[in-house]
Amino acid sequence: MSTASPSPEAVEDSPEVVAGIDIATAAVRAVCVDARGRVVAEGRAPLPAPQRGAGGRSEQDARAWWPAVAAALREATAALPAGGREVVAVATSATSGTVVLADGTGEPVGPALMYDDRRAADLNARAQRLGAPRWQALGLAVGPTAALGRLAWLAGEEGPAGGPRHLLHTPDLIGWRLTGGPVATDWSHALKTGYDARLGEWPVEVLDALGVPTAWLPPVQAPATEAGTVCAAAASETGLPVGCPVRLGMTDGCAGQIATGAVRPGQFVGVLGTTYVLKGVTRELVTDPSGALYSHRHPDGWWLPGGASNTGGEALAHVPADRLPALDRAAAARGPASVVAYPLRREGERFPFVSGEARGFLLGTPADEADRHRAELEGVAFLERLAIERVRELGVPVEGPLWAAGGGSRSPLWTRIRATALGMPLRVADHTETAFGAALLAASGTLHPDLAAAAGAMVRTGRDIEPDETERAALDESYAAFTATLRGRGWIA
Repeated sequence: MSTASPSPEAVEDSPEVVAGIDIATAAVRAVCVDARGRVVAEGRAPLPAPQRGAGGRSEQDARAWWPAVAAALREATAALPAGGREVVAVATSATSGTVVLADGTGEPVGPALMYDDRRAADLNARAQRLGAPRWQALGLAVGPTAALGRLAWLAGEEGPAGGPRHLLHTPDLIGWRLTGGPVATDWSHALKTGYDARLGEWPVEVLDALGVPTAWLPPVQAPATEAGTVCAAAASETGLPVGCPVRLGMTDGCAGQIATGAVRPGQFVGVLGTTYVLKGVTRELVTDPSGALYSHRHPDGWWLPGGASNTGGEALAHVPADRLPALDRAAAARGPASVVAYPLRREGERFPFVSGEARGFLLGTPADEADRHRAELEGVAFLERLAIERVRELGVPVEGPLWAAGGGSRSPLWTRIRATALGMPLRVADHTETAFGAALLAASGTLHPDLAAAAGAMVRTGRDIEPDETERAALDESYAAFTATLRGRGWIA
C-alpha cells in the first residue's frame, strides 16, 4: 500500500475504508470509515458485565472479547458494498490497564483483570517505591489500580509450574486472533503495565523485584505500527479481507483525543463528560511534580499530557436531564451568576490540583434556581481555566482554539461560558468516539501518510464558539474569588 497522499479527487472516489474497533466494558463497537472521515458502516455486540467482588476485584471473561469483536466486524463489513473487501486496515482500542494471562496458543488461562481492579494496590505501592527514579523521570505515579501490580499478582498466583504464558492487554488478544499469532503491544496500552516510553524499555528492575517473568512480556511498538495481517480464519469470521494490515491502537482515552483532531503540538482538547479531562500534545515530555498531569507517548514520538478532574458534568447530576434545557435558557437570560461555586460532588480532587481534602463549595446565596445552575456551569469552566493555567505554568504552550468534546459540550450556553472564562474560542468536535480514533490510527500509513494527515483529512469540526466579551469582566471577577478560596483553604499554592 502506497503511503503517498492521495489527491482530493482520488480520496473522494476511493472505495477504500479502514475499520476501528472499540472494546469498552459493556460492548464492542466497530466502525468503517472512508478517507474523508465518513462513517459508512458500523456494528455492535454486547460483552458480559464485569464481576466485582471483595478486595476490590473486578474481572471479565476474556474469552468473550473475540466473539464480540468478530460479530461487530461482521455486522459492519456486511453493510459495505463489497462485503468488507474494501477494508485496507484495522486497529483496536480498549480500556487502559485491563490485562489477562494466556497460554502458548493465545487462550486465556483465567479471567481478565479489569482496569478498575484494586486487588494489587499494595503491590503497586511497592512498585512505586522500587522504581521511584524512573517514575519521577516519566512524571508518572503508579496508582492503586495500575496494571503493573496486577501483573505481579498474576505472577504470584501462577507460580513456576504454569507453563508458557503471555501477558496480553485487550487489543493484544484481538491482534492474536486477527493475525493468527502473537503480536506486539502498543506503548499506550502498556503504560500502566509499567512500560517506560521515555527510554523504550520495560522496567526490568521493578519486574524482577516483583517476581514477574520477563518472558511473559510482549514486544512494544508505536501505535499505528503494522503488527501483522488478517489471517484466513479471522477473515472468515469477520468479513475482513485476508492480508488486511492490522495496526496497533491506543487506549480509549487517547483514541478519543485523536478522534477530535487534536494531534499536533500545542493542540488541546477539553472533554466535559461525567468528569472533566484535559488532554493535549507536546513536543517534549513534561513532568508535573504534583502528579496531577501525566503523559502517554504520541504515535509520532511526541507526548500526550493529560489530567482528569473529579468534577465535570457530574456537577449537574442532581438535575433531571429533561429539565436541563429549560435551566440553560433561564441561566442564559439572567447572565453571569451572583455567586461562585466549586461543584465538586466527591471527596478530594486529582486535577488540576491534587488534594484529598478538597470539597465543593458555594460562596453566597443564589437568587434562584437559574442563578445556582449558572454558578455550577461557571464553576466547571473555572476549573478548566485553572487546568489550562496549570499546564502553561509547566511550560506547555496551549494554542487556541481549545477543542471541546464530551456530553457537556453539546450545551451551547456551557460552551460559551467556557470560552468566555478561558478567553479563547472553543472548537466543538464532531467525533470523540474511541472507535473513530482507532480508525484514524488504522488510516495512518494506509489511507494517509501519517496520523496528522489522517486527522487533517478525516476529522470534521463544528463552528468555533467565541468568548462573550460582555460577560468577560464578571467571569474574571468570579474566577478571582474561586481561586482565592482554593488558595485560602490550602488546596492550591
